[in-house]
Amino acid sequence: MWTCRIGSDCVGDVSIACEAYRTIVGESPVWDDRTGVLYWVDIVGKSILALDPMTGKANAWETEDFPTAIGLCKTDGKAVVAFAGGVSTWEIGTDRLAPFATIDDDPDGNRLNEGAIGPDGAFWIGTMQTNLNPDGSMREMDRSSGALYRIAPDGTVRRMTEHIFGISNTLVWDEARGQMIFGDTLRQTLFRMIWPVGEGMQALEEWAVTTGHGSPDGSCIDDDGCVWNARYAGGRVIRHNPDGSVIGQLELPATNITACAFGGEDRRTLYVTTATNQLSEAALANPHEGALLAADVGVAGPKTYRFEI
Repeated sequence: MWTCRIGSDCVGDVSIACEAYRTIVGESPVWDDRTGVLYWVDIVGKSILALDPMTGKANAWETEDFPTAIGLCKTDGKAVVAFAGGVSTWEIGTDRLAPFATIDDDPDGNRLNEGAIGPDGAFWIGTMQTNLNPDGSMREMDRSSGALYRIAPDGTVRRMTEHIFGISNTLVWDEARGQMIFGDTLRQTLFRMIWPVGEGMQALEEWAVTTGHGSPDGSCIDDDGCVWNARYAGGRVIRHNPDGSVIGQLELPATNITACAFGGEDRRTLYVTTATNQLSEAALANPHEGALLAADVGVAGPKTYRFEI
């Protein structure tokens, strides 16, 4: 057990939630409040993972393509999964995947990345120039060509922004304040989009720019409207006020913090995914690197939105 802190105030403990699996690039944790199971993906490890915290039982399902994000469907036992090359539906607990949607107007050499279900029941997905070779090794990027898309439950795909993002990350909705937060890791910036969205391309404004403690990766929101942003290569999650200002930093015993989500009983546990890629052999001796972490942070988060199929 490791004590986690926000600033100088101790707020609880952090532990390894899942002993069975260590991810290369863990991402996209999502809590199923109906079954009490947490799902997440390992992008480079090409697998979808699940954990029942009450029993400690964990499972993994191998995939052919790189899975980048997962969301739950309104129909029990069904999920939607973004892969590098397109979006599929998944019959949870099986190897059955069915193609659902593809993005046709993205530049060649792009792939899907961050994805989440919004309050409108659609699957929102960001793209980026691929940074992965077919074998999962890293490749250099030379452009910012990603965009944000909305995939409707009928499979219709709508592009919401120009192709201007380096590494698309963070998709959270603050309905109470009429805003959606979307990020670009390479620009060290989280953007604000007015919610609900209108017609045509959507205007973005800078919401938070943080250049210290790594780079912005995935995020979640708590019941107070504060955004918890995972910091890749920063060893922490930063907590932002609804106006974007920083009010706390949750220090963690791992380096590459990739995403987070509230779950567990009353959704008061912050689950955090991590990655082992780009770490030294010495760093890999730390069992927290690549682990799914669970932290007590003293607040709760809202229920997970579901894809309307």
